[in-house]
Amino acid sequence: MSFWKDFKEFAMKGNVIDLAIAVVIGGAFGKIVGSLVNDVLMPLLGLLTGGINFSDKKIVLQEAQVDATGKILKPANTLNYGAFIQSVIDFLIIAFCIFLAIRALQRFTRKQTRQQAPPPPPAPSNEEKLLAEIRDLLKSRP
Repeated sequence: MSFWKDFKEFAMKGNVIDLAIAVVIGGAFGKIVGSLVNDVLMPLLGLLTGGINFSDKKIVLQEAQVDATGKILKPANTLNYGAFIQSVIDFLIIAFCIFLAIRALQRFTRKQTRQQAPPPPPAPSNEEKLLAEIRDLLKSRP
């Protein structure tokens, strides 16, 4: 029974709800960045590289087995290194986009905290300085 009570306390904390919201927003952001990568950047990269489509690059380890009618009995065994390259490029672009978003958020947050920061305390008056000197002299006496 204690397990369920502990779990309920954990699940109802604000951090778990914040995490759930972050996961949902992260999923939506992932779709946006995925579309940016697949629909905008990869065609441009393909244009720059002469039409190379990385996701189609592969090494055939074992040819497909085909019968006399052309029906595939056993599909080819391939090493799809192009899909890996595509995933690495996707990751780098997504990481860069997230970096830019977090950097912008940090700048906004810093600007907000600077605007909301309390004013610095006033400088000590001449009387306060004199009293501090007297205090320090009295402390230094044996």
